[in-house]
Amino acid sequence: MPETTAARPASTGRRFLAWALRSPWALVAGFVLVHAWLIVDALTWGYRISGDVQLYWYWARAGWDRGIWPVLDYDWVYPVGALLPVSAPAFVGSSFEAYYAQFLALIVVLDAVALWFLARLPGRGRVAAWWWLLFLVALGPIFLGRLDGVAGALLVVSLAVAVRRPAVATAIATFGAWVKIAPGAVVVALLTTARRPWRTVVLPGAAVSVVVVALALAGGSGARVLGVFGTQDSRGLQSESVFATPFSILRLVDPRFRVWMNPDIRTLEILGPGTTTTGRLLDVLLPLAVVAIAATSWWAVRRRPEVRTDVFLLAVTALLLSLIVFNKVGSPQFVAWIGPPVAVAIALAGPGARSVWSPPALAVLGTAALTQVLYPIAYWEFMVGTPWIVLLAAVRNVALVVLLVGAVFRLVQLGRRAPEGATSTVEAEPSEPSEPSEPPVPPVSQPDPGPVANA
Repeated sequence: MPETTAARPASTGRRFLAWALRSPWALVAGFVLVHAWLIVDALTWGYRISGDVQLYWYWARAGWDRGIWPVLDYDWVYPVGALLPVSAPAFVGSSFEAYYAQFLALIVVLDAVALWFLARLPGRGRVAAWWWLLFLVALGPIFLGRLDGVAGALLVVSLAVAVRRPAVATAIATFGAWVKIAPGAVVVALLTTARRPWRTVVLPGAAVSVVVVALALAGGSGARVLGVFGTQDSRGLQSESVFATPFSILRLVDPRFRVWMNPDIRTLEILGPGTTTTGRLLDVLLPLAVVAIAATSWWAVRRRPEVRTDVFLLAVTALLLSLIVFNKVGSPQFVAWIGPPVAVAIALAGPGARSVWSPPALAVLGTAALTQVLYPIAYWEFMVGTPWIVLLAAVRNVALVVLLVGAVFRLVQLGRRAPEGATSTVEAEPSEPSEPSEPPVPPVSQPDPGPVANA
């Protein structure tokens, strides 16, 4: 029977998709196109994306020109390790334009490394790499204009090597946590799932931390090396955060609730009855949530050691989501944290687990797209309380809660006794290498209505 005209395009499309998934050149072309679009989009949005980078430039120039460095000479909103990606782009050239170009280049290079690690993962590494590119398109240019782009790349790399090189993953993630707190989730998850946590997690993590703290103390930081934690405690409830959602909706009908710009750190915070109490409550709930998830992953992996890798990836995902959901800061760029564990899970999940990770993978893409609409597209409308974007932001925040609940539910489900005949979806374990080799693989005068990046 002759081939129908309807079947011919479908067959061609499938062949093209198969070629794109196999071809490294197609992936390289996809990487170039995605990042070219992100750079153009970042430049188009101007100060809304580059506002934080102008702060980085100011801090870096004060250091290189006058010897006055964050943490070493005054309190800072970031951990001391962030000095490296903040100061490095200012080493060559003194103008902001030169700094911005080098900062964008830094993020792109780090993301290229991350994509290489993803593509070389066994299983569906190429699929995971393409999903990561889709995630970056969905999230938009904010990934390039914040230190979270550095954290996101470090998360990908640490997760990609964790299965076979947990000590290396711990070292990378520990350094990442000294840049932004988020990569510390990898360390916590490894600590609770590794077979030999002292050797593969505690010692490498402690060694990196000792080096970082020693260098900071030698530079004259004193107690400021840990001052970032006190800085975060003193902040108010940011308007985009998950727990600010009810208050943000109430401002549509109740004039007692309003958004204001914090002049010290230039973030939007929400004011009204109960907002201060909620912020203080989150200071307690966040660490409790981290401890609870860590305890659950420890319990699950001891009941089901054969699914150690699945427990590890779910634990990282749940921990990173808890750092967003229970965070009183809640800046839009934080969504960049949840892409890495999903991407790595897409690569490593076996046939039985693909259906488990497919719905959250699609949901994360949708959440990232809603985040881009919130910031930078409609942030001004959100700030002034336009109803449609306030409600859309609420939907985005509900989606984050649903993702967290789903990750914890699946983690608990894995910890229960497996049905008879069930097998692990991933053979390798994050604590033991299965092979001897590496896996393939002045402050700006213009006020900014957007969020400043946070530790």
